[in-house]
Amino acid sequence: MYIMKDYDIANCPQRKRLVSSRVRLLINKPWFGNMVTRMKLVDATDAGWCHTAATDARHLFYNRDFVATLRDGEVDFLFGHELLHCVFDHIGRRKDRDAKVWNIANDFVVNNILVEEQVGELITTIKICHDYKYRDMSSEEVYEDIMANATKIDMSQLLDQHLDLDGGESTDDDAGAGANQKSKDSKEDEQGPPAYTEEEKKKLKDEFKNAMIQAAQAAGAGNVPKSVKRLIKELTSPTIDWRELLNMQIQSIVREDYTFMKQSRRSWHSDAILPGMNTAETIDVVVALDASGSISNEMLRDMLSEVKGCMSQYDDFTVTVFSFDTEVYNCEKFDPWNIDDIDTYEIKGGGGTDFEICFNYMKENEIEPKKFIMFTDGYPWNSWGDPDYCDTIFVIHSYHNKEFEAPFGLTAHYEPHSEGIRKAA
Repeated sequence: MYIMKDYDIANCPQRKRLVSSRVRLLINKPWFGNMVTRMKLVDATDAGWCHTAATDARHLFYNRDFVATLRDGEVDFLFGHELLHCVFDHIGRRKDRDAKVWNIANDFVVNNILVEEQVGELITTIKICHDYKYRDMSSEEVYEDIMANATKIDMSQLLDQHLDLDGGESTDDDAGAGANQKSKDSKEDEQGPPAYTEEEKKKLKDEFKNAMIQAAQAAGAGNVPKSVKRLIKELTSPTIDWRELLNMQIQSIVREDYTFMKQSRRSWHSDAILPGMNTAETIDVVVALDASGSISNEMLRDMLSEVKGCMSQYDDFTVTVFSFDTEVYNCEKFDPWNIDDIDTYEIKGGGGTDFEICFNYMKENEIEPKKFIMFTDGYPWNSWGDPDYCDTIFVIHSYHNKEFEAPFGLTAHYEPHSEGIRKAA
């Protein structure tokens, strides 16, 4: 795989256009911008295999001759196109379907979403797969329609190259509209795109899933497209354990805000100064235990044990714990000096269940946690509380259907071993 030298990068106008595109997306489409700035730009023109663009979820491979044919808004669209292929996990969902037709179906779905969300401008410089009749349809549905009704399949309408991460092969048939735009400098013994082992592919997917959740939190709910919210939820819910969620969310507190005083490491390969994360001095978490009687003390102890394990990884933290039913009981604070005492925390309560009392208590006592974690049966007497007060995680006992989710915040279903996570749309 050919990667440009430093002196090449400084003098490459197409790379500069890609960098400018990522900055535009950060400003205009924060979730998309946050995600694409995580991808390392790799000029693969002279490797010979990349005739348009491609991604493996970690890198954005591009052909500078192809990029030169696009308008600035179309470059933004191209970034979104590559990103959504990863969000949809198109390679992982292909199964035994015809690869070429499956790729076309994916492009129809992705391009419709980008048009609907107004990400850049629809590419018209070349002909691509776009038809409003496929709006709100899944790739599987589009695939079936094409197989049933298409009399001719035009592979030249594919915008990009769809990498096969098993073998690293990307044929001209899959290369799309730029298939014949090979660089003049390409060699006969050209190297192929990257290939990964099963372990490496799993690591890529896990990295990407975590990045999606973090980018959604950084962008804010109002800046994440509805379709992307749904996709994030569907992609993450079957696989992440509630314990993983707690650990991941507590880790996210360590990097709590953007600052230009500290340059982001992503700037090292983005050719633009991006804000870094301002490290929080103290990890501040509040844990509320629903002691209305429907959850056993053993479950509550399991929850506290997991919180203790997560927090003990850090040098400075504060964990505020209280139990509640229709009132708040026994509010105690724990830090690195007394965290072992959490094992003997006294759980009080046994009456009804009022979630609002938790938020009211925090407001009255000027407690503003970085994360608020409620362990509950998921049956409040009235409302679920204040969705705007703080970042909230509901760990819900499994009396509920596993598809159930809280009206705001993150929802995880408690099980002794593993269960999925859902994020409210």
